[in-house]
Amino acid sequence: MERLSIFDIYKIGVGPSSSHTLGPWKAANRFALGLVDKPITSLQVRLFGSLSKTGVGHGTDIAVMLGLQSFDPETIDTTNIDAYIQKIRTEKKLRITGADVDFNPALQIIYEKHALPYHPNALTFRAEIEGGDVVEETYYSIGGGFITQGKEKEGFIHINDLPFPVESGSDLIAHTETTGQPISGVVMRNELYLRNKDEIRAGVLRIFDTMLECVYQGCHSEGILPGGLNVKKRAKALCDRLLDGRQFDNIPDWLEAIKTSPHNFSTINKWISCFALAVNEENASLGRVVTSPTNGAAGVIPAVLMYYYCFCDYKGEDDILNFILTSGEIGCIFKKRATISAAVGGCQAEIGVSSAMAAGALTELLGGDPEQVLMAAEIAMEHHLGLTCDPIGGLVQIPCIERNTMGAIKAITASHLAMEGNPKNAIVNFDMVVKTMWDTAQDMHEKYKETAEGGLAFNLPVVLPNC
Repeated sequence: MERLSIFDIYKIGVGPSSSHTLGPWKAANRFALGLVDKPITSLQVRLFGSLSKTGVGHGTDIAVMLGLQSFDPETIDTTNIDAYIQKIRTEKKLRITGADVDFNPALQIIYEKHALPYHPNALTFRAEIEGGDVVEETYYSIGGGFITQGKEKEGFIHINDLPFPVESGSDLIAHTETTGQPISGVVMRNELYLRNKDEIRAGVLRIFDTMLECVYQGCHSEGILPGGLNVKKRAKALCDRLLDGRQFDNIPDWLEAIKTSPHNFSTINKWISCFALAVNEENASLGRVVTSPTNGAAGVIPAVLMYYYCFCDYKGEDDILNFILTSGEIGCIFKKRATISAAVGGCQAEIGVSSAMAAGALTELLGGDPEQVLMAAEIAMEHHLGLTCDPIGGLVQIPCIERNTMGAIKAITASHLAMEGNPKNAIVNFDMVVKTMWDTAQDMHEKYKETAEGGLAFNLPVVLPNC
């Protein structure tokens, strides 16, 4: 039985992309560990397929340089990233395992347009060692910050005696019927096999705090997004208008002001969009985000969770815990039975999955039963089927940022439909839509899979370096 933890789906890292930034960063971290005490005479990085075609736009070059220097994407001071990269480009040196190595990014990061057979997101590190030895490793970034070398899939845990093994939605429903527990309760009992209750709670709250900080920072940051498209940040201006220009210098006061703002449909709708914009503008700026299940879709779940937190019957931290548990398990099923990689399945694998995760979790918090939870997830994905990934200039900005607002709104709509519906009357079930998403991913033309060669990226061509 292959089992994923919710903490594999929810990872804290740096934007703009989980597959193109976080995954390569972690691969570089791992490769650097293998170079300890080895005197390096030369170093080369080769990017293949999607990592090459949209690598600069997604910060892949930045990620591998920081990863080789052993910076941790979860803890690095993101305000110093520009300075770190400028130093490398000026001095043409990387500090790897305590020693300076000659490295010119313009020459030693090589962009190969072809893909490797195993997966479209591939990168190869090659280090020559004093005396003539060579260390070479190829990694694949398979979506959501997961990496593999084509053998053991990182993040998967092979455990045969989990209390409630889950491979499908029908498995999940069967366990809730056996135990009388909601989906979050079943997931919690599996997570307790891997870590204790205090660790789970602390981990979930850290995820939520990171999301909240990201929303807050995005709502208080203005200017132009990096990358050359000259996209103007919008979240702060929208937040300021919704709060009538009132300013708050701490998160609790800011949240209280949002909670007491008008609760009419138009205002709430604008806040949901504001939350999603804020996260993905931070993501596009190499800010700290949580993969949900990816960086490109990182705004959907925080926006829906903030909607519940600010405008629904929020009852305390247990609600956050249950939301993350339920949504995380839905993400795990998509990861195991389909894909969460846009380079494999288009944007349906990112925004579609995140919307399904959010819809299901919101439904449980609103009082829906397990069947309604999966009904909501099914509805959300059903209306993202076929969504292509066509980032203009290879940047996670257009249409990616706005797509998070759409995913959040669809999630809430799907939840409300499920709450008013009867799952027994549903024609399409959750497992069917997961299979359909995977079938669609396999049928989709490669140019719509994060290559910047189709869709909006083709009809609005932007020439950026190495994109």
